[in-house]
Amino acid sequence: MTASVSQIINLEEFLKLPYIEDSPAWEYADGVAIQKPMPKLRHSILQKRLLRVVDDGSDNYTALPELRCTFAGRSIVPDVAVVAWSRIQLNNIGEAVDNFEQVPDWTIEILSPEQKANRVIDNILHCLQNGCHLGWLIDPDDYSILIFTPQSEPKICRGSTQIKVLEGIDLILSAEEVFGWLKVLENKGKG
Repeated sequence: MTASVSQIINLEEFLKLPYIEDSPAWEYADGVAIQKPMPKLRHSILQKRLLRVVDDGSDNYTALPELRCTFAGRSIVPDVAVVAWSRIQLNNIGEAVDNFEQVPDWTIEILSPEQKANRVIDNILHCLQNGCHLGWLIDPDDYSILIFTPQSEPKICRGSTQIKVLEGIDLILSAEEVFGWLKVLENKGKG
């Protein structure tokens, strides 16, 4: 079950709330703060493997878990945010600035049983409307991945269908391969 703040607040008020970085993270859209559900084991396995394969596929992009992205009136926390290294702002000593106030280049969400699909899709669409190049909604119960690209209708991928990845990332994956990561005995020791 997810928690929400029932009173309408603005984004600035939301970002000052002391608990929004508690685990699981809180998100903000349309005046309402909503806590994401706590990830379960299958969710965490998929997230971990996605982070590794995306990072292994490119020197120009990085895959970041649970990165708060605040832009265009929302503050969301994708399960995996893929961002070009060149877009990460640096401070005066060359370290990354903590607050990421941009849209990710690629947003990946792994649907939890307690999540409302339309709320997650709404966040993906918000990303695409504000400059994101690719969105994935992974449904572990349906063994499907819904692919979102700007100005195109969504495409569902199952089985051996190759999944679209962000241009510039050397990665070839099928839905079957992604969900194969959940077979623990076959993947033990592969990270």
